[in-house]
Amino acid sequence: MKKIEAIIRPERYEHVEKALEDAGFPAMTVSDVKGRGSQRGIILQYRGKTMKVNLLPKIKIEMIVLDEDLHRAVEIIQTAARTGMVGDGRIFVIPVEEAYWVRKKEESE
Repeated sequence: MKKIEAIIRPERYEHVEKALEDAGFPAMTVSDVKGRGSQRGIILQYRGKTMKVNLLPKIKIEMIVLDEDLHRAVEIIQTAARTGMVGDGRIFVIPVEEAYWVRKKEESE
């Protein structure tokens, strides 16, 4: 099993969620997060003043997939989240040794 952590633009979340669900990946954990990458924040004009915003709002999607489904899930996220602009996000893949159901008190598949 693998854990996918995808950091994406908030405005692309609904596209990603629908694409994953349509492909048979309904289970995920979603969090509002803030961060920055190579763009190091942005400069905005607000009421005539220039402001630098160092941390940008992002969405973090976490999901566990079987090894054989990993590349398909990553491709779906990349396709649905991509705008082609700096700040589209990152996808991280982490090995999962074991997983357990809390309710059943047993190991999950």
